[in-house]
Amino acid sequence: MSGINAKDKPREIMIKDADIGCLFESGLEYNPPARGMWNIVHTGMLVPEAHEIFACAQGCLRGVILTAAEMLELDRMSWISVSEEDMFDGTLESDVVDGVCEIIQRLDAHPPVVLLYLSCIHLFAGVDLEAITDELHKRFQDIHFVDCYMTPTMRTTVSPVMKMSAQIYGALQPLPLNKKAVAIVGNDRATDEDSELVRIIRQNGFTLYDIACCKSFEEYLKMAEASVNISYIPTGTLAGDTLSERFGGKHIHIPASYSFETIKENYKMLCDTLGAELPDLSQDIERAETALENARIIIGDTPVAIDYTAVTRPFELARLLCEHGFNVKYVIADSAGGEPQAFEWLKENRPELLIYSPVNVNMLEMPDEPHERVLAVGQKAAYYFATDNFVNIIVGGGYYGFSGIKKLADLMADAYINPKDRYEKLRLKGMGCASCL
Repeated sequence: MSGINAKDKPREIMIKDADIGCLFESGLEYNPPARGMWNIVHTGMLVPEAHEIFACAQGCLRGVILTAAEMLELDRMSWISVSEEDMFDGTLESDVVDGVCEIIQRLDAHPPVVLLYLSCIHLFAGVDLEAITDELHKRFQDIHFVDCYMTPTMRTTVSPVMKMSAQIYGALQPLPLNKKAVAIVGNDRATDEDSELVRIIRQNGFTLYDIACCKSFEEYLKMAEASVNISYIPTGTLAGDTLSERFGGKHIHIPASYSFETIKENYKMLCDTLGAELPDLSQDIERAETALENARIIIGDTPVAIDYTAVTRPFELARLLCEHGFNVKYVIADSAGGEPQAFEWLKENRPELLIYSPVNVNMLEMPDEPHERVLAVGQKAAYYFATDNFVNIIVGGGYYGFSGIKKLADLMADAYINPKDRYEKLRLKGMGCASCL
């Protein structure tokens, strides 16, 4: 039986020919050496004083252990190696329990919470995870055990990133809801203090919680009192919904957008939810417009490439920049389902814009091909277009709203003027974490 040659699957498509429902067919994938994105190890480390325990095969263990080492957090991780024999002798559950108990007994002190990661092997074998965690709770009543998952099989249902973003709040316990407490959830870095989002919350007398800012486990536990949970990263919606179901607070999703109208709608929703008056945003809008114009003057007609790891709505950003006179020629993304209006606008107004697959195996050759000078927004764009002129952020960088647009425009202008060493920057795993590389 013959299969389709992976080389026959195109790596790029003009947006005028693209179907928003399926930009690229799945196939053999290539993962470029742009390491800034976080994985489940990084995310779990956001829980203050938590200890991570991974139970999986040795090949998978190598990657997670190296991540912890690169973060300089190896003392907060332990592991249980699963062998082929364990799959057939009926000891999968007891091996996990015994392994966790031995690890905890060897620690200098009991951690307040243990994040226990089981792997796809356990799910394939039908392991009784509830029985494992129930037994561990009986043996260590002073420790919160949170079930986590290390399995790529979740990619077509709930992605590992989305699931992990919800599980890091698993140790929270019910508290009386505080009508003047708000939490930003599902993000892996603190929201920029200069954003209108943070300003509105603080100026109206609300306490603001964010796991990225928690310094202790006790401070982390206070997040459960938030009467409103706010998510703005797509993978954070499950966290907001889960917290709402568990504790009864309200969850609102106000996506990190690059549409001025959507940003205004988001702030109206926020203020309506908080019972606050919508502030005058005219100066914030003016500052964003001025920054975009200044960046356009500096960057000129230089082609711009945007990738989905830098911003969660790359097509919206592409539209915003095109509307302000930038020469956006390339977008690296594998979907546009959350941005139908921006996608259709670009299809009509920039039909020649090229969309590249971020993982197509044919992208392997792209960095070695000749390129015009390109200004990249994002690490994958910098790698694929072999440019040192790039904005080095991931998942929006914590920027939000009109102030976020202003700061991104400033970063683009700076990237044009001051090139970076992409080899030095892109090789560091987990942007924003300490690294020993």
